[in-house]
Amino acid sequence: MAEAGAAGTAAASGQAPGRQVGRVLGTQDATPLSFWVAIQSGAYLQLDDVVVTARALPGEATVLHSGVVTDVRARHEGAQFASDVFLIEEGVLPAEIQEVAEISVTRVDPELYVPPRPGAPARRAGGDERDAALYFDTMERRVPMGLGRDGVPVYLNFDFLDGSRGAHISVSGISGVATKTSFALFLLYSIFQCGVLGGRAANTKALVFSVKGEDLLFLDRPNTRLDDVGRDSYARLGLPAGPFPSVGIYAPPLAGDLTGRPDVRERTDGVQAFWWTLAEFCEQELLPFAFADAEDDRQQYTMVVAQVASMLRRSGSPAGTDGAWRVDTATLRTFADLVDLVTDKVTAEDTRAQWAGPVTGAGTVNAFLRRLRSAARALARLVRADLPAEAGRRVSTEGQQVTVVDLHNLPERAQRFVVGLLLRAETERKEAAGPGSLLFTMIDELNKYAPREGDSPIKQTLLDIAERGRSLGIILIGAQQTASEVERRVVGMSSIKVVGRLDPAEAGRSEYGFLPVTQRQRATIAKPGTMFVSQPELPVPLAVEFPFPAWATRPAEAGPAPSVGSGAVGTAGRTTGRSAGRSGSRTGGPGRQDPFAGIPHDPPPF
Repeated sequence: MAEAGAAGTAAASGQAPGRQVGRVLGTQDATPLSFWVAIQSGAYLQLDDVVVTARALPGEATVLHSGVVTDVRARHEGAQFASDVFLIEEGVLPAEIQEVAEISVTRVDPELYVPPRPGAPARRAGGDERDAALYFDTMERRVPMGLGRDGVPVYLNFDFLDGSRGAHISVSGISGVATKTSFALFLLYSIFQCGVLGGRAANTKALVFSVKGEDLLFLDRPNTRLDDVGRDSYARLGLPAGPFPSVGIYAPPLAGDLTGRPDVRERTDGVQAFWWTLAEFCEQELLPFAFADAEDDRQQYTMVVAQVASMLRRSGSPAGTDGAWRVDTATLRTFADLVDLVTDKVTAEDTRAQWAGPVTGAGTVNAFLRRLRSAARALARLVRADLPAEAGRRVSTEGQQVTVVDLHNLPERAQRFVVGLLLRAETERKEAAGPGSLLFTMIDELNKYAPREGDSPIKQTLLDIAERGRSLGIILIGAQQTASEVERRVVGMSSIKVVGRLDPAEAGRSEYGFLPVTQRQRATIAKPGTMFVSQPELPVPLAVEFPFPAWATRPAEAGPAPSVGSGAVGTAGRTTGRSAGRSGSRTGGPGRQDPFAGIPHDPPPF
């Protein structure tokens, strides 16, 4: 990335930090919260520069006004008509070119809220003055989140992320351009690697849902495209340039395959298949998560869902040890078996009142059945008892620091089912374990799971995390193209708000009111890798550029696999200790190394 040259260019042109760049303008009102600076000849200010000016008060200490440049303008002084520009350039009309910059005040020290005096010298801040202007000097636990326009690190206050004073992150921007997922992953990497976690590092986990291809299946592989410029950026941020050291990967089983192979194409090792048995589905009353549509709260059939879920649990029992479920004389081994049984029970005259409710009409029952049958295909490979029992088929954040759950091969209904169940399970686990550790939950396309309109079990789970997660130690990292389509309470509870490239129509929505006008305009043309980050301590969002990923983001970038015998926790099924052998059927059996590990895979002959 090109941000490294910003500081060097400034120094070479005589604009090093601490040098005077102009004086407080006298033709515009100066207030304690904003003022304008006339830029002197041979100097310049750009957006996001940090500027400091001082005012000596009689009998008081000198007041420092620090702020960020939020607007820069240039004009001919003395010109009256648009055509005068040609006469001025030809030397016919006398005029002067003057540049001015608007400074939005971020800090007044000491807190004597008086305006700066017109004519007072203004200088570019650097070093301790820059840290004080951006409150970095007060951040006891700070996380590097990228480099500023001056090439110097920009920090995030971890107190507003781990629940101490706030929690949750909302990331918005256009898909494929805003680099929302890349920034969220870099922030996770920075949190894990910068040392801010201290003694909690071993028990802090991240649960990442992958919904766009298999790009997130290589977080444990180094990126072969990372160059020296990228490594230098990591070094200036105080971070190692490498992949995530501890990653577990889960994917749904391949459709139509009875061996339980994970449904992935690009990665052939270290991936564990996951599913739920029919016994778990019935005993835990998971049926409502199969009806996680946004309009559920306005439909009468939801009463039937709850009644059927209760009856499946109360009327059945486990059939053997492979996860099958028996109701009366019927043994359920596939989701299709369950659909057939429920259809018979809610339509038969002698069982309809008990299974669907005594006053439920035929229309409501039919609406329930239509949606149940439509869910059958989506959930068939996720809820079953026709696969060999495996101890590692349950998604777990134990045994590795980052857990990736690949959902991109599943239809939306199945994606919502998985996300809802895993979030509920992790919430229950955290409630039982207490707030001593942290769990970062990263969800892309958040508008699908917590839409502004309607209700669903998943939306209620996300609202619970947004409202209570801070006390439980569950931190939500939500990414979406349009924050205006996400439940307001979820976005509103996020202490940290991040914006990448925005659609112009979306940028005008009230959800982005925290951005100054100029930053809203800039967000519509921002290049990939540039993000605008708002945090509670600073009244002005900061523009940051984060470095190129040090971990592979696609198969073509993936470097060598991590060492199996390194002793560190690696990918699921390729670990040592308690998690060894999770993917035994795909890596040579529990506790055994894959005899083909390290051999490069030949490209397919077609």
